[in-house]
Amino acid sequence: MSDIQNNENQTSLPTTYDPKSAEQKWYKYWMENDFFKAGRVPEAKPYSIVIPPPNVTGVLHIGHALDFTLQDILVRAKRMQGYDALWLPGSDHAGIATQAKVEQKLREQGISRHDLGREKFLEQTWEWKETYAANIKAQWAKIGLSLDYSRERFTLDEGLSDAVKEVFVKLYDKGLIYRGKRIINWDPAARTALSDIEVEYKETQGHLYHLQYPLKDGSGSITVATTRPETMLGDSAVAVHPEDERYADMIGKTLVLPVIGREIPVIADEYVEKDFGSGAVKITPAHDPNDFEVGLRHDLPQITVMDEGGIMNSEAGPYEGLDRADCRKKIVADLKEQGVLIKIEDHLHQVGHSERTDAVVEPYLSTQWFVKMQPLAEPVVAAQKEGTGVNFVPDRFERTYLHWMENVRDWCISRQLWWGHRIPAWYSQETGEMVVAKSEEEAREKLGRDDLVQDNDVLDTWFSSALWPFSTMGWPDENSEDFKRYYPVDVLVTGYDIIPFWVSRMIFQGYEFTGKMPFKDTLIHGLVRDSEGRKMSKSLGNGVDPLEVIEKYGADAMRFMLSTGITPGQDLRFRWERVEQIRNFANKIWNASRFALMNLEGFAYDQIDITGDLTTADRWILHRMNETSRDITRLIDSYEFGETGRLLYNFIWDDLCDWYIEFAKLSLYGEDASAKAKTQSVLAYVLDRTMRMIHPFMPFISEEIWQHLPHEGETVTLAAWPTYDEALENAESAREMELLMEIIRSVRNIRAEVNVPMSKKIELNVKATSPEMLSILSANEGYIRRFCNTSEYASGLDLQAPDKAVTSVITGAELYLPLAGLIDIAQEIARLEKEVKTLNSEVERVDKKLSNPGFTSKAPAHVIEEERAKQADYSEKRDKVLARIAELKG
Repeated sequence: MSDIQNNENQTSLPTTYDPKSAEQKWYKYWMENDFFKAGRVPEAKPYSIVIPPPNVTGVLHIGHALDFTLQDILVRAKRMQGYDALWLPGSDHAGIATQAKVEQKLREQGISRHDLGREKFLEQTWEWKETYAANIKAQWAKIGLSLDYSRERFTLDEGLSDAVKEVFVKLYDKGLIYRGKRIINWDPAARTALSDIEVEYKETQGHLYHLQYPLKDGSGSITVATTRPETMLGDSAVAVHPEDERYADMIGKTLVLPVIGREIPVIADEYVEKDFGSGAVKITPAHDPNDFEVGLRHDLPQITVMDEGGIMNSEAGPYEGLDRADCRKKIVADLKEQGVLIKIEDHLHQVGHSERTDAVVEPYLSTQWFVKMQPLAEPVVAAQKEGTGVNFVPDRFERTYLHWMENVRDWCISRQLWWGHRIPAWYSQETGEMVVAKSEEEAREKLGRDDLVQDNDVLDTWFSSALWPFSTMGWPDENSEDFKRYYPVDVLVTGYDIIPFWVSRMIFQGYEFTGKMPFKDTLIHGLVRDSEGRKMSKSLGNGVDPLEVIEKYGADAMRFMLSTGITPGQDLRFRWERVEQIRNFANKIWNASRFALMNLEGFAYDQIDITGDLTTADRWILHRMNETSRDITRLIDSYEFGETGRLLYNFIWDDLCDWYIEFAKLSLYGEDASAKAKTQSVLAYVLDRTMRMIHPFMPFISEEIWQHLPHEGETVTLAAWPTYDEALENAESAREMELLMEIIRSVRNIRAEVNVPMSKKIELNVKATSPEMLSILSANEGYIRRFCNTSEYASGLDLQAPDKAVTSVITGAELYLPLAGLIDIAQEIARLEKEVKTLNSEVERVDKKLSNPGFTSKAPAHVIEEERAKQADYSEKRDKVLARIAELKG
């Protein structure tokens, strides 16, 4: 047994729970003992999750905390259920994001990456990575994540880099990677291509410029509209619909491009919507993706009019050297002067901005590397439709995935950066010949030349992260023990915002290279928004730092609030008052455990015996604990964390703390040693199982309490998960306890209504509706006397209501409280009449339901039976209340 256990076990808990000291102590203990390391139980069934790797660009945000907490709950629960659970950690090099951060740091020092050169710059970036990866690990520890750090990976580490090269070469050899000139998203500030996910669209107030292009033969003109008049300098044609009668005579004629006088043709293409605007569209193949496709169909020249920094080049004629924004102003003035600018309209539209630099993204014709997507997408789409694909939770997100995969375009995978996986292509400096190979040595052999230079570009970050589920397991070595044992992973947990960009890419790469879907389930959660439902952002200043939440309320409160406040796929609103509420819940657990431990002094684990002569409350709490363990196991397996949290909260706060512990005091403080020992056994057993159930959600407080309880084993994190035990099922005790609780609640409510304090003893008579009910009342008289605080108590089948008594009708009994001198008869009649109204509405509601053929024909038999039982119960209660009103009025 560890030193911690010797110090902690069987000692009383401090008066208050200190999250900070508990979190530091237990995480250190878990890590020192390798409790999170996979492979501890080789014969156990494997269960695996790979963490969505955070970018090494800064600190984790509250969305990360949600994502990681959900995974931790799953892994901790499976580990306790006896699985060989692997949760593999790691981080992403995040090409453009990290390079932008390091370049910003260099600018503050008055230097650029070009001053350093590629090698020195990469040294600086690796230093950045080491610092921020360490920060991320420290934050993981603060949240309490049960990660197997012995398997930690980084997308630029040697093994993953080898996997990236293997995939690139194989796709190239299959003809699925090619180098070509296409329109891509271009960041003129960072001077690199961007992926779609790195483009943020912002609603921008701009203008729509209507321009007149004259025909060369002087027979007329065509009007076109554009939001970007500076791109007209790269126009190669004006297109009209082939069936548009307005332009039938103009197709094939020549237009003169205003300002610079270049001649361009009028072409016919079905891309043009003839009923939209003028029905004519300017075609700029080098600066618009749709125009690019039209240009290919008509063999139009591709004229690039600006350079990589957004500065107009020599093709722009008199505008050469101007920034694109200044060029727009100048060309608009010149078009006005020439009389070809017909009108300018205000125009609100979505404009793409670089996520990293905020520069307006330029659709730009550039030579890049691409992945041919259709051959990779088709097999996984077919598998999904055949039912052998990935299980999306909620299933509606399957539509998002399929929509993207069925409409996928070729993927631009090259980036003009230094930080990342350098493209494994080499060129002969003399001949320009190119070869793709995993190493320069292999490239020399393939090409038979030594004058090779490697491609300067690096791969899109998503290229390496798409391999994450299998590259982290040792692939391309398919004999790797981890790959054979833990791949495919059981579940991927991620947000809905990256289904097209990451989830989809992992699926087609995993299927292409391993022949298997990379994960069985994909659990999709929403975003964490602020209390008003707004997206968290720096500009709004409404972000929440998870470390600040932990500092104020503890990691357990944050984890429970995040994980149990969600519905799969829905966004979550972060509310500080909700975190405070969960902190209070933690305190409730702590105080209840303190009470229990004070009454378990000297009680050992091997003394626990929950068989034999138990009280109603003992049998009931065992039944409720058993039900709860069964239900939360099912709910965790179906990823219903919100409902799991509700059940745990209600069981611990209501059943265990507010009811059972109060009932247990009768035995614990009584003279019957045998009854006391039984209740001690039940209390120890239930608290032990409760700490196990709450552990995946609140790992620190559960470990702290569990270590003080009578227990076996080193840590609650490896303790067996509470499983459903049919022997503990006790519906009879549940009915008995429901009756007792209803009596106690009713009496307390009546006391509150007539202002009789709990400290004042009262007389209570209970009329049972059946011998069975009377038997329950007799067996539990002690509880009724104690918790209703009675001076006199009587129960029977034929009791009559005393004069001036307050009445309450419950299921199975009528309560009479003779409160002569303390009640007003008129007030009591008014109270009972109000109760009749409530019961009437309940009877009407159930009657309506049962008379609805839509309900009775479709609902399960047991549900219909439950409604009929309610109907009878409400009707019986109403009749009894009406009878009592008649008595009081008589």
